[in-house]
Amino acid sequence: MHKDWKAMAGELSGAIKEVRLGSPDVMKAFSAMAQAATAGGAVDAKTKELIAIAIAVAIRCDGCVAFHAQAAAKLGATREEIMEVMGMALYMGAGPSLMYAAQAVEAFDQFKDAANG
Repeated sequence: MHKDWKAMAGELSGAIKEVRLGSPDVMKAFSAMAQAATAGGAVDAKTKELIAIAIAVAIRCDGCVAFHAQAAAKLGATREEIMEVMGMALYMGAGPSLMYAAQAVEAFDQFKDAANG
């Protein structure tokens, strides 16, 4: 295992809480934006999380990979769907995205395994 993505998500949650306490107005606005962006509409919530994890890979954000892999697993994404969006991330981000795609698959597997018991 390369990284412990569940631990990373947990540790970041505590750190994010500190930012929330220090910048409550900004974080309220960020949370409202997140809720609006992830709400189901013409594109369902699971598809939006698949898009988010692909973007996380393309921009190389470990914390984003952790949180969006977790959300995708909770929303019922399959490993096949993750692999397909990793293909899109690779197409858009080239070689550096390959390194993050491998990590995103690992993160998704960890969260999916935990959800399945």
